[in-house]
Amino acid sequence: MRFEFRGKGGKTHAVGVRNPRVARIVRRLHELPGQELFQYVDDDGARRTIDSADVNAYLREIGGDDFTAKDFRTWAGTVLAARALAEARRFRTVREARRNVVRAIERVAARLGNTPAICRKGYVHPGIVDAYLDGVTIGRTLGGLDAAEGVVLGLLQRRLARPAGAARAA
Repeated sequence: MRFEFRGKGGKTHAVGVRNPRVARIVRRLHELPGQELFQYVDDDGARRTIDSADVNAYLREIGGDDFTAKDFRTWAGTVLAARALAEARRFRTVREARRNVVRAIERVAARLGNTPAICRKGYVHPGIVDAYLDGVTIGRTLGGLDAAEGVVLGLLQRRLARPAGAARAA
């Protein structure tokens, strides 16, 4: 399945999805009359569209906290950045490290469909970049989540547990 749509700033996106179950669901949605793809028929037979407010209300309801779709996007951006930084060459100088960070953020931005500046500011946890600059990248697994997600979570938990103002090792 391939979704093509206009996102923020009028930028066109093309996203591929390979999941038979999702494809069946989307095909059924597409068969409903009307222009909106994401809609459903309620108990009274009326068609209802689904927008971002509906998605965020659902996430708050099932999560029991104030989660939004942006939180999931930020998590994905953070994990992608951690993976990209783990794949980056080892650095010998601060300049090389910063160049590697820029390249990693560019990769994540391209994947998320953002500019690098917006990506780094809003979709990558700064602890991942700080850890990389300290010479720490993901490299082991932590149970429960996808391997990379588990490692990112563990790394961020360790960074948050550090005393404020703790010196960098590099």
